[in-house]
Amino acid sequence: MISGILIEGLVYGIMVLGVFMTFRVLNFCDMTVDGSFPMGACVLAACITHGIPPVVALFIAFGAGLLAGLVTTIIYTKLRIPDLLAGILVMTMLYSVNLRIMSNKANVSLLREVTLFSKLRSLFPNFSGEWTLVIFMLIFVLCMIILLDLFFSTDFGLTMGALGSNPQMVISQGVDPRFVRGAGICIGDGLAALSGAMFAMHSGFSDVGSGSGVVVSGLASLMLGEFLIKSNKISMQTLRVILGSILYRALMYIARRYGYTIGMNSNDLKLITGLLIIICLIISKTDVVGYFREHLKRPLESGDAKC
Repeated sequence: MISGILIEGLVYGIMVLGVFMTFRVLNFCDMTVDGSFPMGACVLAACITHGIPPVVALFIAFGAGLLAGLVTTIIYTKLRIPDLLAGILVMTMLYSVNLRIMSNKANVSLLREVTLFSKLRSLFPNFSGEWTLVIFMLIFVLCMIILLDLFFSTDFGLTMGALGSNPQMVISQGVDPRFVRGAGICIGDGLAALSGAMFAMHSGFSDVGSGSGVVVSGLASLMLGEFLIKSNKISMQTLRVILGSILYRALMYIARRYGYTIGMNSNDLKLITGLLIIICLIISKTDVVGYFREHLKRPLESGDAKC
């Protein structure tokens, strides 16, 4: 149970890092993720079934996500279409593209194919296969967090961070905001595609509909992480993204496992996700956590005064 939650949390955490890049850093509503996530899975399945090594297939899937983000950027900047509509258009078109990538098949099984995850299980036969994947994904995600932290410490990364909060300042420095924003969108969709490829290897199949609701779950994970860690440091922000993803998957597991007691089933998971986001938004708007902290301090202060 715990190993499954950790694997799912880490795999989807890569996607949430991409959502963090676009929604939080760039303040750009990128719905392309719902299409780039399954695109990564479809590209990986097509590559592996054609004999391409899994590691190379992961790089190709990441590159496909970069292209999806580039298309969204071009539609947004050149055609002057709003960010939300541009993402929806690309997401819709990617459904047909993903079918073409998998030779007009809605899903492709990878159970009989050699993937990176199956190789890891065979390398350590005396060790639990699930925990082998947990350790691998943990190392992989930590490396990605370190790379992102190093990226955001560069001049270009700092400019990208400033673009989301103060675009006018970036323009005044003589930097083209379209290029900076486009680079961030491409990286975000590339991470989503990489996450989709990892998900395909973990689940053992690739499906064109696997990206449905991915953006919503990514936003829920992002908000949960923000409740866990309050910090403006980029290293803490990227770390809480992963922690939020793991917590979200744990909550979904609890809903699947014990939801039957109140008449809920797997069909209600999207409803639960939506309600979870609404609750997070209400808490963030009303600062419920700060309210309880303030009221918990008052009895202690009054007690100290009496002593």
